Order: sequence, then structure tokens, then C-alpha cells
Amino acid sequence: MSSTDNTPKLYKAREPIFPRRVSGVFRNLKWIIMILTLGVYYVSPWLRFDRGPKLPDQAILVDMANRRFFFFWIEIWPHEFYFIAGLLIMAGLGLFLFTSAAGRVWCGYACPQTVWTDLYILVERWIEGDRNARLRLHRQKKLDLRKVRLRLTKWFVWLLIGLATGGAWVFYFTDAPTLLVDLVTGNAHPVAYGTMAVLTATTFFFGGFAREQICIYACPWPRIQAAMMDEDTLVVGYRHWRGEPRGKLRKGEIDPNQGDCIDCMACVNVCPVGIDIRDGQQLECITCALCIDACDEVMDKIGKPRGLIDYMALKDEPMEIAGQPPRPIWKHILRPRTLMYTALWSAVGFGLVFALFIRSDIDMTVAPVRNPTYVTLSDGSIRNIYDVRLRNKLGDDRPFQMSVSGSDALSVEIEGGADQTVIVPADGTKLQRVYVVALPKSVPATSDRTPITMWVTDTTNNERASVGTVFNGKGK
Repeated sequence: MSSTDNTPKLYKAREPIFPRRVSGVFRNLKWIIMILTLGVYYVSPWLRFDRGPKLPDQAILVDMANRRFFFFWIEIWPHEFYFIAGLLIMAGLGLFLFTSAAGRVWCGYACPQTVWTDLYILVERWIEGDRNARLRLHRQKKLDLRKVRLRLTKWFVWLLIGLATGGAWVFYFTDAPTLLVDLVTGNAHPVAYGTMAVLTATTFFFGGFAREQICIYACPWPRIQAAMMDEDTLVVGYRHWRGEPRGKLRKGEIDPNQGDCIDCMACVNVCPVGIDIRDGQQLECITCALCIDACDEVMDKIGKPRGLIDYMALKDEPMEIAGQPPRPIWKHILRPRTLMYTALWSAVGFGLVFALFIRSDIDMTVAPVRNPTYVTLSDGSIRNIYDVRLRNKLGDDRPFQMSVSGSDALSVEIEGGADQTVIVPADGTKLQRVYVVALPKSVPATSDRTPITMWVTDTTNNERASVGTVFNGKGK
């Protein structure tokens, strides 16, 4: 294709967005949420919680080596993954609830992409200046010493933030102080260095360069959110019936034929995704409400009432155009859709809490050995073999006693032991081979599968657990 070809391009080159600094209620709320979320993320691996001498003292720990998850006094084992699944379901239902009530508030305030992008923009503003200064620097064609210095300084701070982000992540998977020493001395596992490198690079790129592109093109939620919203959902919108026809006015001028919008572009200049909210609802809008703060600030300056841009519901539009007051906010929030999501969210949460408090401190799984299914001994007794995995969720070694029910003629023998007692280590498991023997002619001759129940008893506190299985072999 020649350079003079006028064929239109299919894709428009990205124009970098440089949001202007703004202050107000929603900007302050975003600062608070950013400090809280980043504080929790960076500080949590360093919190300590005493679980006993044989257990890790890190309050929040994903112990991949031993396949367990610790959260303060709660310990989740691999066979209890339903707790993690339940938390994920609660997270999804919570996202549905907040979206149906107030649009993409998750995206605008608490999404990791939003939080780290806010932090990177803050660093950029500290180093390069506010919107106009950053625009001038971006449009400057000459690569002088000042531009190089500002760019390198900004990228270096971004890189440090990315490194801290990746470092904080790996600290959740092993003892944080020990890993920190290993990382500094070069003794950490290569997986730790690799994970940190990947997270550092992705944080640096997503928060520093991709920014709104992740929200618009990579994230699926903008395409899904419409299914969660209806005409009662509170979203950021522009009251066009009050603002139009828009036009610029000099200070002190009054035009009765002009709306309240003076076309100052403040709402556009503060938008982190670069849209004009006055064009109506758009997929790109993350409902961060910074345009509300910017517009309210302008309205205060020109002596007009606030709320030209505000949280509003589509159902209120005809009422406001007719000059009637909008419905109370609580009527938009407390409606069948949000009440249903709240009920489902609460039910899952209650179920998880209930399951957490009724679970036993001891547990076991039983796997019958299939080869052979059973053995007939020389005296006519029938013996079945089982591999039993015993779990001790307590902080000290415990003696577990094995027994069986289902027939008085059945007895239990422990491989390698003189009695039916097994010592299971603290907060650990033990795989034990168990023999169940039936006396001659004690098994019914009509069936070769007899239901039985295998029991384990903690002889320290007499707590018990049981698993149903079958005894193979037919009497003669």
C-alpha cells in the first residue's frame, strides 16, 4: 500500500488519557478505599496468629506444601474446598447485588485494576504535574534531559510498586519473614522469583500503560453488567433536561435560553476512561463518580445548584423532566432483584458459617483394597483390607482408636500395631492399613456385600467420626 493511499484505517490509535486532579466526596471515598485495600493487601502477610508450637503462626497463609489454607483461627483442608467454592459464590452474588443497586461501583472503587491505576496516576501527577503539564510533556517532540529524567523517575517508582505487589503476593504462600530473607540473600525458590517477575511486569504494564484499555477490552464485566441492571439501578448520569442547550458563558453573564451546562469539559477532563458522560450511558463508564465531583465544583463557582451530573435511576427521568422530585434512594435499592441477591448471599454465608462450626476436629476416609476383594483364612474367617486416612485437625498428637459396627462378629486389626490404637500427628494425616475380620459362618450366605460402619475415636476427648463402607465376602 502506498503512502498516499487514503483508505480509512480499521483501528484508531490510542490517545493517552491524563485525568485532571479533582476533589470532592467521591474522590475522597476513592482515596479511603484505595488506602484500605492496598493496606490489607500489603500488610496481611505480616500479621501473626499463635496456633500452637507445631503450626504456622502466619495469620493468613496458603500452605501449598501441606495443601491447607489458614485464616486466623480457621484452617481449611483440601477435602473442605467447598468453603472456598462458597466464598467464590458469595463474591459473585455480592458483585451481582452491588451492580444491580448502583451499577459498576466495584469497577469504580475496589477493582484491583482501578486501585493500582489510581495509585500509578497519583505517582505520575506527583512527578510530572497535573493534567496540563502531563499533556505538554506528552506532546513535546524533543527528548531533552528533563523529559528523560521525569520519565525514568516515574517508571522507576512504578517498578517499585509493581515489585512490592508481586512480593506481597508470594508472601501469602509461605512464612513472610523467612521468605523475605531468602529473597534478599538469593536463596528463595525460583518459582518465587518467577512469580514476582510476572506480577511486577503485569502491574507495571496494566497500571502504567494499559489502564482503561483493560477495563474496556480485556475485562468481560462491561458486557455482562447489563443483565444485572434495570431502570431502578442507580448510575452516574447527566441531567440533559437541565443542562441543555449547553454553551459557554463569561463570568457574570446570564442567558435565560441556555441550560446549566457551560461546556467547561471538567467532567471529561477528570474521567479516567476518557468518556463524555453527557453523551449518555456508555460501556466504558466505570461509575467512579469523579465527574460528579468535577461538575459540582463548577456549579458552586457559577452559582448553580449541584446535581447536574449525579447518581440517578432511569425510572426517575420522566418525573424529573416533569418537575417532580425523584423517588427516594432506598426505594431504588430495596426492590425484588436486590432483595433476592441479598437473600441468596446471606443463605450461602449462613451455610458456610454453620458448616464451619459443626465440622469435627477428627476425620477419616476409607478406601477398600480391591485386589483381592477379600481373603478367606485357613480357619474359615473372611478378611477385608482397607486403607484408612486419618486426619487430626488439632494442635497436638492424638491417639485414635479404630472400631467397626454392623455385625458383632466383626473385629478390627491394625497393621503394625498390637491393638486398635493409632497415633496421628498434630494437624496432620496418617495413612493406616486396617483389617476387618469376620468369624467363620458369621457373614450372611445370601449376599457378598455387607454394609458396615468404620469408627474412629479420639481417646483423649472421646470425639468420634464414622464412615460407611461395605464388607465383601459371602458366608458358607
